[in-house]
Amino acid sequence: MITDSLDLDDLIARWNPSPSDLSINAVGVNHYYGEGETRKQVLFGNRLQVRRGEIVIMTGPSGSGKTTLLTLIGTLRKVQEGSLKVLGEELLGAAPTTVAQLRKQIGFIFQAHNLFESLTAYQNVSMATELLGIPPVEAKPRIVETLTRLGLGQRIHYKPRSLSGGQKQRVAVARGIIHRPQLILADEPTAALDAESGREVVTIFQEMARNDGCTIVIVTHDNRILDVADRIVSMVDGHIRTNVLIERNAIMCRILNEFDIFRSLTPQAISQVADKLSLRKYLAGEEIIRQGEMGDEFFVIGAGEVDIEIDGIRVNTLGKGAFFGEVSLIKHQPRNATVRAKSNVTCFILSKDDFQSVMDNSQTFEQELRNAIFARQ
Repeated sequence: MITDSLDLDDLIARWNPSPSDLSINAVGVNHYYGEGETRKQVLFGNRLQVRRGEIVIMTGPSGSGKTTLLTLIGTLRKVQEGSLKVLGEELLGAAPTTVAQLRKQIGFIFQAHNLFESLTAYQNVSMATELLGIPPVEAKPRIVETLTRLGLGQRIHYKPRSLSGGQKQRVAVARGIIHRPQLILADEPTAALDAESGREVVTIFQEMARNDGCTIVIVTHDNRILDVADRIVSMVDGHIRTNVLIERNAIMCRILNEFDIFRSLTPQAISQVADKLSLRKYLAGEEIIRQGEMGDEFFVIGAGEVDIEIDGIRVNTLGKGAFFGEVSLIKHQPRNATVRAKSNVTCFILSKDDFQSVMDNSQTFEQELRNAIFARQ
């Protein structure tokens, strides 16, 4: 069973990374363009955590804020509001020397190739190694190998005017990865590539993530490469609307299907719930919610037992699969009971806003909860 307490402990550790495990940690990031009356907000309170070695694909319509967020992460724009830590460094108010050192650990790949027309493919990539102080004796074989793997073995010494758009893009990819960075930021890296070339690029990305722990963030509209993603982030109108960790979502869906409250949901609805759930552990005797307080979370017990107390008197005990906290959220009233961990307990949790979102999008879920409230009265 995937939902025994040991497995849930393992999932908590994997899905609640420590700060040292994160390549990107954004909290409440806002951004504005313009000044005075023309000032316009383009990013709104965005939160994003990306672990080392993850491949993240960022999608959304044009103008949704994807590239703005990408350039903030890449230190190409200054962080204005919120906290943004990249490779452990806080960028809000960061010193120029800190930013300069951080950029050496980042690989940039942009849709506009920005190649030097007077230099060959080899020389364009070589410039990146020179700027980063990689000795020529080390850089040369690495450059040749990378360009060859990207299908440019016969065009290493061609200048951009003799290369097609797709070939220029592959030179730009080589330049962005040649120094083996800890973080790669790529804006439409496969848009100009055919299927074979695009697949080779993302295969290299996968190898760098798996073998070197390199974190890769790709802004793309290319549906051909979605299968390489560990996480898919969707942006709309400056907001991160969805943030799906693929493995987590698949496991959570299997878990939720074991619980009566979720079993009747459609696959789409249960996937939406899985996206929003967090996992939290409580120790025996710990108070989870307190009678009289306004509620802001909904709980489903994944492992262990809890005691329900009213005015200090235990009135019930709930175990795996049971849920609590819905009354306060639905009726907008204070908690009608205290819930205390009887043993070590692991709970699946929906925040108030996510709970309401699930309610709004699933009549089955809402009816199940209302039936439960009626049955308890």
